[in-house]
Amino acid sequence: MLDWSAHGHAFRAELSEYVPLPALQTGGPVLTADFDLPSVWWADLRLALEATSTVVTDRQAVRRRWVDNNLTRFLGIPAFQVGAWTTGHGDLHWANLTGPPLVMLDWEGWGLVPVGFDIGLLHAYSLTRPATAARVRHEFAHVLDTPAGRAGELVALAQLLQVAGRGGHPELASHLARRAEHLTGTPVPVP
Repeated sequence: MLDWSAHGHAFRAELSEYVPLPALQTGGPVLTADFDLPSVWWADLRLALEATSTVVTDRQAVRRRWVDNNLTRFLGIPAFQVGAWTTGHGDLHWANLTGPPLVMLDWEGWGLVPVGFDIGLLHAYSLTRPATAARVRHEFAHVLDTPAGRAGELVALAQLLQVAGRGGHPELASHLARRAEHLTGTPVPVP
């Protein structure tokens, strides 16, 4: 993607590529069926996210200001400073993944995210399917079970609680509130 301006107009060019593989999930990002994905697929996802994290950018997929202004509102906890940021996909869910083989789709929102945000989103979108949610947590425990990873997961939960509060993903709302309460120890009302 390339952004530029000239003569008072802003322009954006995006390069697209046809991917002849179906997304794992159709009909939205909330997981509706468990997947029996092979270990190599999970390893490829780890490698893809690690490679993405090495990209240097000023693009923001998650804005610091949003975090500062909304953690208390959606999680009922004092806002905290996100200490570790990385480059991420910014919208990681099952409708943006293929496999096997793994291809990550829908990159228009990529940029800087809190460490753990992408995996926190994928885990949150899996909460309606406990077996897959547990697999996500197992495969990415090295991220999610760290202070930085927990912070990123909390930001992901807060964003999805905002969406649920606007009527999006009603089947996920109670799961999000329970997960947020589990991480914070603070009751989170179901939107």
